[in-house]
Amino acid sequence: MLKPCVRLIVISQLLLLSTQYNRKLDNYTSTILPDLPPEHLKRFLNTFPKIRSECEQIKECQNILKTFNNISQVQGNEISSAVKEGQEGGLCWGHEINCTRELRFQTPSCSGDHTGWVQSKEAQINTFYYQADFGYIQQQINELLLMCEPKFLTDSSLECNKYLKFCRGRNLLFDFRNLAERAERIRYHMDVLNEGGIKGYCRFNKSLLTEELSHMGALQSWSPELRNFVEADESIIKNETICDMVISTPTFLMKIDATYNMYHHFCDFFNLFATLFVNQTHPSAFDLNTQVIIWETYPYDSPFAVTFKAFSKNPVWTLDQVKGQRICFRNVVLPLLPRMIFGLYYNTPLIQGCEKSGLFRAFSEFILHRLRIPFHPPRRKIRITFLARRTKYRRVLNEDELIAQLASDEEYIVKRISFERGLNFLEQLTITRNTDILIGVHGAGLTHLLFLPEWAGVFELYNCEDPNCYRDLARLRGVHYITWEKRHLVYPQDEGHHPEGGAHAKFTNYSFDVKEFARLVSKLANYVRNHKNYKEFIKNASPPREPKDKEEL
Repeated sequence: MLKPCVRLIVISQLLLLSTQYNRKLDNYTSTILPDLPPEHLKRFLNTFPKIRSECEQIKECQNILKTFNNISQVQGNEISSAVKEGQEGGLCWGHEINCTRELRFQTPSCSGDHTGWVQSKEAQINTFYYQADFGYIQQQINELLLMCEPKFLTDSSLECNKYLKFCRGRNLLFDFRNLAERAERIRYHMDVLNEGGIKGYCRFNKSLLTEELSHMGALQSWSPELRNFVEADESIIKNETICDMVISTPTFLMKIDATYNMYHHFCDFFNLFATLFVNQTHPSAFDLNTQVIIWETYPYDSPFAVTFKAFSKNPVWTLDQVKGQRICFRNVVLPLLPRMIFGLYYNTPLIQGCEKSGLFRAFSEFILHRLRIPFHPPRRKIRITFLARRTKYRRVLNEDELIAQLASDEEYIVKRISFERGLNFLEQLTITRNTDILIGVHGAGLTHLLFLPEWAGVFELYNCEDPNCYRDLARLRGVHYITWEKRHLVYPQDEGHHPEGGAHAKFTNYSFDVKEFARLVSKLANYVRNHKNYKEFIKNASPPREPKDKEEL
């Protein structure tokens, strides 16, 4: 008999998989396993050995594990040395106590010079790991403090880390009645709640919370909201009449960035993913039966909205669904935020010479798996995707010339794609996942590099004098990055005109020298061909089938 705390999750469809890489496995039935990629699932089972024990008693569960053991190799994911050496029983993510380097999900590559930054190569690796990998998760967990201590197990509680970047609570009351009286739409406001707008029946350490209120920006921390926390006079769980609505589903309250810009909105999704690990104290940490409430009253609208399906099977709410009411949450999480000081992704300070964050790779695999994005293994011809901008600025004026140059090379398969029009986000991800080289001028579309395969390269055709943005994102994800090298061979249409005045490289269009363009693409193609994962695929690829007779020609 399964314990009540273990939720049953139906895996309705697995990624396309077989020795031919195109057979769909969709004969899954209910199991006690969460819907995770194979290398993630192995670590989940080591985190929760009781689930592993229960799985061992169920034939269907064991069959799934056996199938999953083969998937990583089919999809070309990096596999840790511990897996190759048969040490799967000790696999961990990297934020856990006593998780050794050999057993963690991935160790950064730091082949660049560390001189002037740290004293040793070891210090360089560790610095990157704690800046942008699972070491960052470990720091957030180590900082957790009990701000409001329950008197009994059924009472309220509130835990937060330093500067209130992340918090989680039980049996808390949020008072949104004042929002019904406000005429203006709420977004990036720091006065959503009045004093006493959050209550918990627990021993509140006000001085401890007050010490962490220094990061008061709208998207920097939860300080603007939690400064209004007060200790309740009566038990919330025993006196539900004080609640207009009780939400029993585990809930994420999210303050989000720009929803129509992929770079900024994926900072939201990435930090929500990181939050799952900071909050990973229960087997249901990766459950899809959650509720997301966006901390604004504007209707949520985004071309990337489908990404929320990786985190919740329920419709996304905004404060419009709760305004005018006192809401009691059984379990509520205030996730890591998109613009934290020294945060993840947007404000991540990166030591030079390092790349390949396991946390970013895990995010990529998690999203692609949960959204069921099909994978097609590479062939000998390099698959190139050229991002064509249909915007006012940063268009490539001689785009047709550059595309024709690529198409003339029989070693390339070239696609010109405009992500601004005609393709939904799942279709976009399918193209990206099956691309070997991604090319585009500086712009949010390059955020797709997060979902390129391990061997891929990204060519930021021109960085428009913003050299670190996508170079650093590529370093974090662990895909190879190049940009234009010879400044005299790129030709701006004019000096660029910033809307607020002055010349600006992002506000004009460009032409590029065709021969230099071809040289740089060839340079990146050679990197792809020599990548060990790509070479392994090509080595094992079936040769083209010869026609049997003239009718098949």
